Amino acid sequence: MSEREYVIEFRIDRHSGVATYLQIVHQTEQALRMGMLEPGDKLPTAREVVEATAINPNTVLKAYRELERSGLVEARRGLGTFVRKSLGSAAADSPLKADLDDWARRAKEAGLDRDDVAALFGNALEAHFSTTTKGTP
Repeated sequence: MSEREYVIEFRIDRHSGVATYLQIVHQTEQALRMGMLEPGDKLPTAREVVEATAINPNTVLKAYRELERSGLVEARRGLGTFVRKSLGSAAADSPLKADLDDWARRAKEAGLDRDDVAALFGNALEAHFSTTTKGTP
């Protein structure tokens, strides 16, 4: 196990409508999927996250407990919280990632803002990965 420290920096969007603890959970899951976090990596302490984001320490602890409940991390008393397993199927060196990076760059150059890009991408995800068919609730 690697025991790298500080490999993730949480970014909290207070206007997203997503609970802060879930933003931490989702960002951690995304980092695991992208290979940015690996088994053995140490997550920032609650204090470090609070200092960087100005959120309540209990919010960080709630997110870490949720990640622990799902088996992704483990708390080691007196040592910190460490990644237990990866989610990685979206390898960081995938040709698809390069295509997506190129597409996002072109979208920005075309004048689209983040919300426009998110709407386009969300629409494409729904069209290709929806579990229901049109007209089905």
